[in-house]
Amino acid sequence: MSTLHTINKSPYSNSSLSSCIKVCSTSDAILLLEDGVFGAIKSSPDSVQLQELILLGVRVFAISADVKARGLTEKLMTSVELIDYDSFVQLTIEHRCVQSWY
Repeated sequence: MSTLHTINKSPYSNSSLSSCIKVCSTSDAILLLEDGVFGAIKSSPDSVQLQELILLGVRVFAISADVKARGLTEKLMTSVELIDYDSFVQLTIEHRCVQSWY
């Protein structure tokens, strides 16, 4: 069963991304939105673990409008896929379960 994990809190002030990384399986995907997009930058506290998950096949997405609004476009890991809200809806359809982390 694949799960779409959504993270909306910054890893600089919340441990939700770190907790999510610990339970992700290779069929899962992670979507970073709102302040959660800070988890996609190269220097984030969880960047090494997130990159390891990506190498295992976990797809990581970030909402492009949230990335742009925070001025992070040039700071993102290249393996994070930028998407819009229509694509977010499509991800919810493609995964059996959606888990929101707070």
